[in-house]
Amino acid sequence: MNKDLTVGKAENVLWKFCIPLFGSVIFQQLYNIADSLIAGKLIGENALAAVGNSYEITLIFLAFAVGCNIGCSVIVSQLFGAKKIEEMKTGVYTALIASGVTCAILMVSGILFGKDLLYLIRTPENIFTDSALYLTIYIWGLPFMFFYNIATGIFSALGDSKTPFIFLAISSTANIAVDIFFVQSLHMGVAGVAWATFLCQGVSCILAMVVVFKRLAGMHTRGKYPIYSWTLFAKFARVAVPSILQQSFISVGNIVIQSVINGFGSGVIAGYSAAIKLNNLVITSFTTLANGISNFTAQNLGANKLYRIKEGFRAGIKMVWMLCIPLVLLYLLAGRYLVLLFMNEPTDAAMDTGVIFLRIVAPFYFVVSMKLVADGVLRGSGLMERFMAATFTDLILRVVLAIVFSKSSLGATGIWLAWPIGWSTATVLSVMFYRKGPWANAQKAKYCE
Repeated sequence: MNKDLTVGKAENVLWKFCIPLFGSVIFQQLYNIADSLIAGKLIGENALAAVGNSYEITLIFLAFAVGCNIGCSVIVSQLFGAKKIEEMKTGVYTALIASGVTCAILMVSGILFGKDLLYLIRTPENIFTDSALYLTIYIWGLPFMFFYNIATGIFSALGDSKTPFIFLAISSTANIAVDIFFVQSLHMGVAGVAWATFLCQGVSCILAMVVVFKRLAGMHTRGKYPIYSWTLFAKFARVAVPSILQQSFISVGNIVIQSVINGFGSGVIAGYSAAIKLNNLVITSFTTLANGISNFTAQNLGANKLYRIKEGFRAGIKMVWMLCIPLVLLYLLAGRYLVLLFMNEPTDAAMDTGVIFLRIVAPFYFVVSMKLVADGVLRGSGLMERFMAATFTDLILRVVLAIVFSKSSLGATGIWLAWPIGWSTATVLSVMFYRKGPWANAQKAKYCE
């Protein structure tokens, strides 16, 4: 059901809205973690390395899908908060059309140049064939990923975080079962892992879009409305393009880092693949909660209730830090056992890589989570230049320092040190930008909600 995020105590509203979002991201990550876990346990260490190696390239495509998701979600949230239903529906269809064109361009590019990217990041010969196979199947499934992301963005914009949670819970659970069936029973290898994700995400996408159209049809309008608007496309692009650039540059940066890691051999690649999946589970959780804060911010900005944005920021910090405590302890104390989930008989290089990475980055989850909450507010209010400045600072620092430190006596361990430095510097910028936002001096209205 649709939910107005502009009324009620901000903290309570945000908790109720974000808890299903957090559940959704857990199941979303099961897609990626299941692929790596099953590849490593049922096929072998090289298969894990191949999936992890291709994963860094797939993040480029995901960056575009997530950027379109955010652009659609922010615009629809603002219009929904302002009760402009006709214009909101036009915004939804405009975003769907723009995203479809973007997806088609990416598919053609991926099919033509996917293997070139694998060569570019110095993919080891012993995992190249499996990496290319996994990547190719993934590219054919891009329409499902794109339109599913747009659907979830629309649900979130309307204050509905429960519907995408239900879809993800069912599809990700099915994905694990199909993964195991394709790999263990049909002996399809890495291709089985990729096809399982393709099929399950396809079903989720189709069902989600059906519900979106039914939801829109149930929101009555006074008359006909245009299917496409260049004005709304410009507003969509103003949020989506910086988000895409941000996500894309992060992905490109990760590919550069992956190419540095690839120089240390398949053992280090496998250990990093396992650890980065665990790390991404946390970061994606924070990012999803931050996206919820973006929706909260956008709706309240549309309703001109700026004081609630400050309340939402404080509530967001409390949420992510409560999440940090158990996760940091888990990764620090049980990192070795978590890495073992991905491999049966890991080499020393693979195990040491995974454990050391988690021990270095986990304590800084408290820092980066604050950045992501501030970014959520900036993004929801359309302050994309500030958002991008902080994000690019993080990325540039991590890439440059990873290259420099990898050539030092620290070797591969030096690469992992780039994460805390980049995160800490960018957090200072994001919080500073947030504190200078238009809501800085907003006062709560005298009336009670």
